[in-house]
Amino acid sequence: MEFLASLHPKVVHFPIALLMVYILLELIGVVSKKEFYLKAAHLILLLGVIGSFIAVLTGNQAFTAVKNWNESAKIVFESHQNYANITVWYFTILLALRTYLVVKKKFTTMYKYIVLAVALLGFYFVYQTASYGGELVFKHQVGIEASGEKPTSD
Repeated sequence: MEFLASLHPKVVHFPIALLMVYILLELIGVVSKKEFYLKAAHLILLLGVIGSFIAVLTGNQAFTAVKNWNESAKIVFESHQNYANITVWYFTILLALRTYLVVKKKFTTMYKYIVLAVALLGFYFVYQTASYGGELVFKHQVGIEASGEKPTSD
């Protein structure tokens, strides 16, 4: 499954971007009260959740493919993995809740603000996941040879 491991650095950016765009669209939709943004937010959330499951799947494979683990990198990896799992399930539950409210036609103003608040809190989980992932690559050089890519610091 080294093929899946090599995909992790490539696919991981999609859920990060999609979930951030989702939060932005949810905010715009609630503030502007335009259904277009709320519907777009729902679709982008769905795509972000699918992408996050793919990122976790490929990340688990990348973990097994990496050979150069040291103790400090393992600690960072555990934090990265914990936040990744929290992020996936957090946004999956949010998607299920939001879908339920929309289908049952209960997605009223009060629930829109609650969903927005929950989405904004989700930003923290995405940020932490990405931060620990970046630390693994740029500080600990984990997985560089597995992906064949060399990190660059701009």
